[in-house]
Amino acid sequence: MKYWKTKNGIEIFQVLNRRSNSYLICSENGNTLVDTGRESAYKRLQKNIRSLNLKPENIDLLILTHTHYDHCQNAFKIKEQTSCKVIVSEREAEYSEHGFTPLPDGTFAITRFIFDLGKRIGQRRFGYKPFTTDMLVTGVLNLETLRITLIPTAGHSKGSVSVIIDNEIAIVGDALFGVFAKSVFPPFADDTNEMINSWGKLLKTGCNTFLPGHGHEIKRELLQKEYEKYSQRGRKT
Repeated sequence: MKYWKTKNGIEIFQVLNRRSNSYLICSENGNTLVDTGRESAYKRLQKNIRSLNLKPENIDLLILTHTHYDHCQNAFKIKEQTSCKVIVSEREAEYSEHGFTPLPDGTFAITRFIFDLGKRIGQRRFGYKPFTTDMLVTGVLNLETLRITLIPTAGHSKGSVSVIIDNEIAIVGDALFGVFAKSVFPPFADDTNEMINSWGKLLKTGCNTFLPGHGHEIKRELLQKEYEKYSQRGRKT
């Protein structure tokens, strides 16, 4: 299990990988789960949390970077089991109540084809059990006792948020994609210009490590390089 630790001793464990990532943030003031993965990964998620000598019931807070099915399909079960508080963006709260978040557009030819196919399948394949939220992200949200700050990083979806931990490590959902060695550009996004602006927001933090919803960790140098490349492309158009 991959693991990171801030200078102030906050621990971050990657409790799900493969199809999508989930992270558990542990500090003396509480345990925060970020994203839940797909329904098929629920037992593995529980097993990995228990391997840290924690019970799922020890989760105090669930933060969703966004409400696409592969990030929130277990939110209802986790809230029901743990009575944790759930935080999402106000821009996606309505989706959580209905159990379906529209899929983002493809950013490449092949992913545009997948998007068109996904639209035909719709909620039957990409839905989730509706869940209630307890706190909405409307702007920058500081959770001071946990040393966590939430910032809006829209683009992949309209309500994407990133979790800044100790201003050192950021959990970014699908604002960045960690599958390709030399690129962070997601294969799906609702608004690529807004997404690139969100990269600028992430670079304004003190974070050097960015943990995506898919793939491996991303270092600041790569994000800076990608931001400059795509920002220049935007200025030329």
